Amino acid sequence: MSGEPVRLSAWVHGYVQGVGFRWWTRSRALELGLVGFARNHADGRVHVVAEGSRTVGEKLLELLRSGDAPGRVDLVVESWEPARGDMTGFEER
Repeated sequence: MSGEPVRLSAWVHGYVQGVGFRWWTRSRALELGLVGFARNHADGRVHVVAEGSRTVGEKLLELLRSGDAPGRVDLVVESWEPARGDMTGFEER
């Protein structure tokens, strides 16, 4: 059912660390009413996890791919699963 909350897991590749990318992602996610986090990884990627409606999650994904984010996004690899409901707010980790 489309109204069920989902969990988006998006691995963002490119020049996305040290450029305000996690802060920007957090701001967009909060504007959209999503909960989750954006975390830097040692290999240079940022892992974005967000829960909410599928429609809103897809809007965040569009924003991540839009070219408007700080730095340079080369690739976003996403996966979807049912929401776990274990997060509040949106954190930069």
